[in-house]
Amino acid sequence: MAIDNESFDLLLASVQRFVRERLIPAENAVEEQDEVPADIVQDMKDMGLFGLSIPEAYGGIGLSMEQECRVAYEIGHTALAFRSVFGTNVGIGSQGILMDGTEEQKQTILPKVATGELIMSFALTEPDAGSDSAALKTRAELDGDHYVLNGTKRFITNAPRAGAFTLMARSDGPGASGISAFIVPADLPGLTLGKPDKKMGQRGTKTCDVNMDNVRVPAANIIGGVPGQGFKTAMKVLDRGRLHISAVACGMAQRILNEAVAYAQQRKQFGKRIGDFQLVQAMLADSQAELYAGWSMVQDCAKRYDAKPSPSVSDPDVSMRASCCKLFCTEMVGRVADRGVQVHGGSGYINEFPVERFYRDVRLLRLYEGTTQIQQIIIGRELMGRG
Repeated sequence: MAIDNESFDLLLASVQRFVRERLIPAENAVEEQDEVPADIVQDMKDMGLFGLSIPEAYGGIGLSMEQECRVAYEIGHTALAFRSVFGTNVGIGSQGILMDGTEEQKQTILPKVATGELIMSFALTEPDAGSDSAALKTRAELDGDHYVLNGTKRFITNAPRAGAFTLMARSDGPGASGISAFIVPADLPGLTLGKPDKKMGQRGTKTCDVNMDNVRVPAANIIGGVPGQGFKTAMKVLDRGRLHISAVACGMAQRILNEAVAYAQQRKQFGKRIGDFQLVQAMLADSQAELYAGWSMVQDCAKRYDAKPSPSVSDPDVSMRASCCKLFCTEMVGRVADRGVQVHGGSGYINEFPVERFYRDVRLLRLYEGTTQIQQIIIGRELMGRG
C-alpha cells in the first residue's frame, strides 16, 4: 500500500507548509488554552490527515509505512498536541480493524475514521495493567448475542474526543489468549469518562479514564468476529505505532536542534556567539549525529515493514527492529531536548522559549506505545530466541 511519488511529494509539501504556516504559529495558544483550535482540526480533516494510513478503498490516502513516517517526521516539527488529534485514527485506533477486522467492520467504520467524522481511541492500559498488558482485568461476559463489559481503562489518548474505542477485554481465561478486541461506541449506556488528566506536558492532548459498568456490546463488534485474538491484534498494531512515534521523535529532535542552533548563532557571551565555542558545538554535534542515526533506523525499518507480505502478518525481526527504533529515537530526543535547554542556558528554563515546552513534551514518548524497558525486553527475547 502506497501512493505514487508525485502525489506523495505534493502531500508532503502541503504538510510542511501547514506545519510552518498554521501549526507553529498556534503553539503558544495551544499551550495556554490546553486545546487545539477547532478550525485547525477542520483543516486537518480537509487535508486528509485522519486517513493517512487507511487505504483508498476505505476513503483514506493509503500511505505506505515509509511514507507515513516521512509525514510523521514533518508533523513532529511542531507541538505534539497537533499530531495527537489525528494520531489515534491513523494508528492504534484504526489499524486493528484494518488488519484483523471483518470486511463489514472495515466498510462500516474506516470511511468515517478516514474523514475524521469518527475519532477512534485505543483502550488497552488499565490501573493494574500497563506494560503487562496480558494481565488486563476488564471483563467481557457473553450474554446472548452481546458481551457485557466491566472495568476501567487508564490514560486513554483522545478518549474525550472519541466516538468509539478499539478496546481490549478479557472474554475468557487468564493470559493473552483470553483477550478479545472490541469496537465499543462511546455513547453506549454504562460507559463514562473520568476527569481529564493533568499532565507534565503535551498540553492540548486529551487523556482520561474510560469506565464501563455493565456496558452491552454486540458480539458482532469483536474485531474479526473471533474471540481470543485481541492480544495478537494489539501487538501487531503496536509495531506500526512504534515506528510512527519514532518518526515523530526524530521530527521533534530536528525542531529542537534547529532552535538550539538559531539561539547559538545569535546569543553572545564574552564578545562572541556562543555557537563559536567548541563545547557548545559539541552539544550540537552530538544531537545531529544521534538524530541522523535515529532517522536512518526509522527509514530502514519502515522499508522492511512495507516489504512484509501483508501488514496483518507478524514478522518477529521487523517487530524487534521497530522496538529498536522506539527505544533509540525516543531516548535520543530526550537527550537532544536536554542539550537544547543547556545551549539556551537560563533562557531554556523559561516558557517563552519553545525548548522549555518541548523538554516536557518529549518525556512522554519514552512511556507510551511501550516503555523503553519493554522495548529492551522485546529486543533481548528476540535475540536470545534465535538459533
